[in-house]
Amino acid sequence: MKHAFIFLLMLHATFASAAWQAGVAKADITPTESVPLAGYGGKTRMSQRVEHAIWLKALALKDDSGATSVLVTADLVGLSDKMVAIIAKAALENHGIPRERLILNASHNHSCPVTADVLWLYYEFTPEEAAVKDRYTAMVYSKYEEVIGAAIANLEPAELAFDQGLAGVAVNRRRSRGPESRAFGGQVDQDVPVIAVKTGKGIKGIVFGYSCHTTALGGLSINGDYAGFAQLELEKTFPGSVAMFVQNCGGDANPLPRIRGKDVEATELASMYGKILAEAVRQTISTQMPPLNGPIHAAMGETELMLQPGIPLEELKQRLPNLTGMPKREFEHFIHQYATLGSPPDRVKYPIQVWRIGADFTFIALTGETVVDYSLKFKATYGWNTTWVCGYNNDLTSYVPSLRVRKEGSYEGATGMFEYGHRAPYTEAVEELITAKVEELVKQAK
Repeated sequence: MKHAFIFLLMLHATFASAAWQAGVAKADITPTESVPLAGYGGKTRMSQRVEHAIWLKALALKDDSGATSVLVTADLVGLSDKMVAIIAKAALENHGIPRERLILNASHNHSCPVTADVLWLYYEFTPEEAAVKDRYTAMVYSKYEEVIGAAIANLEPAELAFDQGLAGVAVNRRRSRGPESRAFGGQVDQDVPVIAVKTGKGIKGIVFGYSCHTTALGGLSINGDYAGFAQLELEKTFPGSVAMFVQNCGGDANPLPRIRGKDVEATELASMYGKILAEAVRQTISTQMPPLNGPIHAAMGETELMLQPGIPLEELKQRLPNLTGMPKREFEHFIHQYATLGSPPDRVKYPIQVWRIGADFTFIALTGETVVDYSLKFKATYGWNTTWVCGYNNDLTSYVPSLRVRKEGSYEGATGMFEYGHRAPYTEAVEELITAKVEELVKQAK
């Protein structure tokens, strides 16, 4: 008993003098009424049941420089520019968190409610459906404020550690789409990066990531897809902890196989994928994970991704009468841009964030639906075992192809741009522009 007491005193002293203070929090964003479901175009899907709760989760880190940085994850399909601006403004005004120290990641969950103007060309709401969406969005804004404030309020001495596991859920979806896609590459990133946040009481927070669309499910239930099941599994394993899923560069990967039209079987499959991912995290945490030492040097910048020429105005007008649904809304949008702006914009703003943690670890937060090449490229450049690359931060601006995917074309490389309101695919300089800005920010964050 005496030895145990001495050990506890030593453990308390260790964490009391730790370089980090860490706080975690979670806020339930499960809707309380039937809501329009996000992620898939076509006829508006209204939710019929809740499979499990969906969440916002936050990790606040205060290093020995006194600076506080916050990562927020969401079981949402994404955010828009409008949403990001509102959330970031509140974080700055209410908690003093500058923009470069706030990373907003979404799991790209396709079984969540529609919010604000995210993927706005996908949907055609009735007035009643739009009112439901607006009520839900207002709740989400308040929950972002709540979860950021709670994580900061929960700061306490902690230790951080980082390592990576492996999981085999993702399949390159471009290659899996039939005979016409067989010439495409089959690249995937099976790494499962993990940050463990430990206090004197044990595991307080788990931040883990994977590069794969959250599209195992596509029915009419509210849930977090495989990423939600993985978080539930980890929070059972580590009672009292908060498990946070970060979507990495999964723009061209799906969990496969998938089951369509059979909700029970599909849910079982999604749950199994979640358990596989959770097991990869558990195995990583069970090892001697290398410590992460501060401080966090944060940098944020913006580049512009150039677009190819769009469809001429007269051609848009000629083709419009033959269109319905989302294609019709897309063409109407481009015609409106010609009328109000002279022509559809020729570029897209593209923010990037970098957190350099200590001397070795680099966290690169890209915007939009980045394909796997960016994760593989930047880990090869900055360190396979000391670099974490994630997409789906900031606004859900578009698919973001690499040069390889851009040249191959198809959905992620070309045709998927219209549904995001962009006039045409990116030019072949897209990867070069992103790479140059990442290099600049990594140097700035040292």
